[in-house]
Amino acid sequence: MPVTCSASECGSRAILKRPKTGDALCRECFFAAFELEVHHTVSRGRIFQRGQKVAVGASGGKDSTVLAHVLKVLNQRYDYGLDLVLLSIDEGITGYRDDSLETVKRNSAQYDLPLQILSYQDLYGWTMDRVVTSVGRKGNCTFCGVFRRQALERGAALIQADLIVTGHNADDIAETVLMNLLRGDIARLERCADLAADFAQSGAVPRAKPLKYAYEKEIVMYAYFKKLDYFSTECIYSPNAYRGFARSFLKDLERVRPRSIIDIIHSGEHLRVKAQLRDRLPVLDRCSRCGHLSSQGVCKACVLVEGLNRGLPKLGIGKKASLLLQSDVRRMDGKGCGNDSRGIVCGSGKDEGIVCGSGKDEGIVCGSGDRTSGCGNESELTVCGKADRECLPSEDVGMKGRVDVVSVGDLERGISACGDCDHLGSCNGSGG
Repeated sequence: MPVTCSASECGSRAILKRPKTGDALCRECFFAAFELEVHHTVSRGRIFQRGQKVAVGASGGKDSTVLAHVLKVLNQRYDYGLDLVLLSIDEGITGYRDDSLETVKRNSAQYDLPLQILSYQDLYGWTMDRVVTSVGRKGNCTFCGVFRRQALERGAALIQADLIVTGHNADDIAETVLMNLLRGDIARLERCADLAADFAQSGAVPRAKPLKYAYEKEIVMYAYFKKLDYFSTECIYSPNAYRGFARSFLKDLERVRPRSIIDIIHSGEHLRVKAQLRDRLPVLDRCSRCGHLSSQGVCKACVLVEGLNRGLPKLGIGKKASLLLQSDVRRMDGKGCGNDSRGIVCGSGKDEGIVCGSGKDEGIVCGSGDRTSGCGNESELTVCGKADRECLPSEDVGMKGRVDVVSVGDLERGISACGDCDHLGSCNGSGG
């Protein structure tokens, strides 16, 4: 027996059941309910102001395509008075991003919205294809995520936008809450579930997520029944991303209890750092190099690019390695070094560390002791980026000088502590 639409005074045949509420709705009532919820989200959150120029982050995927379409509809229906512009980032992934950008160009014509495209190649001198060749499949999402976030800011500044809106949906935000909880990232955990991020203190363009409470399944249904033109292929480099584990866990929870997604978001909204600990959190400011948003003196994007340009891509990934490289970048900005054609960077005093390429080891970070350049196995070895795997040397490593054992937790995955072997676990310093 056909199910009747549960919307009041409709009476039409229902064609779907909303994953979010369980309501059986006809096509038109589903469209109306979905669009009204997005309108309530932006209205209650006071995201928009009349006359604003809003950059819509557009990748060509279902989320950004639905976002652009719905904002176009709501802007006309409720007279928001917004100037909408599509902003796309070309990461340089052959067979993926080039195809999705064609979808964005069609969307631009279909919705009559101007389009601005920026590329990693133009902004950073690197494409993601080259980054993956250099760093490998493991850890490449770190580069892409950092570059894309900054690229959106730079693109918004280029078109003089007042606000950036992205297609992050409820599933995305719940996944991020879980990831930050599992990693113990207090600073990000506090703000990751916010509807909007205002960076007024640093002068950066604020951001908002109008689809914050929209389930991914409902976005797919909206795009399908509206027959929207979107690109559905997954990024070829993303299967190894850490987010995938959080996504699988969330899907398992959703099967048991669909409200788990919203419940996790609400939990994230109420997580706040104690007042007495707040002064320990990083303060967002401007990068001393590029002038863009950063919680460090040198932003993560500049650190990663510096590592890539030196041929030491792994050095920008882990926390300790990143801090070492940041310090080194600042020192190089001040006076440089150039003691070696391979780009050794050293401090001027005996206590300052060295970042160098030492020959067979693909880049070593060390405390220089009495040395002012060079490295080799006789230096006070701390960290090296020989391979994609971790290796913790035991205290009886057969090298001259002190060897600091660096924790895997501090350096995160992808940074080695020994440059002589590719093995996981401990080694004896001999490459085995």
